[in-house]
Amino acid sequence: MPRTITFNIPKEYKLVDLVGEGSYGIVCSATHLPTGNKVAIKRIRFPDSPPSDDGQGVPRLEEDDEHDNIAKVALIRTIREIKILSHFNNHENIITIFEKIKPMQSINFKEIYLVQELMETDLSRILASSNTLTVDHIQYFLYQILRALKAIHSAKVIHRDLKPSNILLNSNCDLKICDFGLARTYDPDDDASTMNGNNVGFLTEYVATRWYRAPEIMLNFQDYSTAIDIWSCGCVLAEMLFRKPIFPGKDYHHQLLLILDTLGTPSPEDIEAINYGRAKEYILSLPHFPKKDWSQLLGTDNEMLLDILDKLMIFNPKRRITAEQALEHPFLATYHDPKDEPNFPPLNFKGDEFWQLDNCMETSNGYGTDDSNNLRANVTRRKLREILYQEMVTPAPR
Repeated sequence: MPRTITFNIPKEYKLVDLVGEGSYGIVCSATHLPTGNKVAIKRIRFPDSPPSDDGQGVPRLEEDDEHDNIAKVALIRTIREIKILSHFNNHENIITIFEKIKPMQSINFKEIYLVQELMETDLSRILASSNTLTVDHIQYFLYQILRALKAIHSAKVIHRDLKPSNILLNSNCDLKICDFGLARTYDPDDDASTMNGNNVGFLTEYVATRWYRAPEIMLNFQDYSTAIDIWSCGCVLAEMLFRKPIFPGKDYHHQLLLILDTLGTPSPEDIEAINYGRAKEYILSLPHFPKKDWSQLLGTDNEMLLDILDKLMIFNPKRRITAEQALEHPFLATYHDPKDEPNFPPLNFKGDEFWQLDNCMETSNGYGTDDSNNLRANVTRRKLREILYQEMVTPAPR
């Protein structure tokens, strides 16, 4: 390996190489010595922060709040990802957890390790390379992305951060979606979290890397739906053709202008559907944008490809195609098989304390009812560590 990396893992695993790293995690390839299987091991470290309420009534200093929140966010995202990936553990287009390595300590652990499938690269690296992507490649990649999204959305989960770097690939073109740390779940039986079956309440603004964010997020819609993942999928499809991000906005304002400059000014009906007054006024204040021709912009005359792209990138989320509908599109007819595109049951919201805490932590941009605000304030790092430890000692599904 190019630099020394220390993993506190069982001796049955031998590290091979550094695969990637982010703000909280680092991933190395490894060999499982008893079987010779190649795997990926992800180490997630949790940021140090000053002591907070330990669950025994010890008060938290006001100046420690920011550090405490950073630590909580890391714990919440980790628990969320493990629970969601475990739920989809047998899906061919979603990354699989093979093993959760038990932490050395039950509460005061500084890091955890997940053994996962090893993939050779990700779509962002392919797009930045000189490798040619044919229409056949794009067709197969899009099919697998939508096959994963159909399963994810059927389980009442929104990924919220679909982008090329979260789409993993092998040399045989197998594709798997990863990184569910920003995902959002919603309870289909909870009127407060669902609208029209697919929408969730006014949520945190920080969802999806800006270039892949749906317009309804930037316009502060009071609810959004699984349609935001479909928009991101459309951005990825356009990028596979364009070989660079189609909407590389510098900020929210610029991002929205780039979208409107391509899609054109929304229809009066679509503008009327915006339920946030200031956003509606802003759109109406802009000059008229004519719709651009995708074929000229992306350099392809494949009518079926351009048609599905058009349907993925409709401004109004209520008119945007769903993953299930997109799989039925003629562009994907080569691969479409309804019997091999499984749905998944919703996660267990009622019987799982974490999802109740998570929804309260995420809902309302941090401003909710008095009850939800009190619950957020009372969610301690100790409690989250206890939940994460229990998750780590629960065997991964087989």
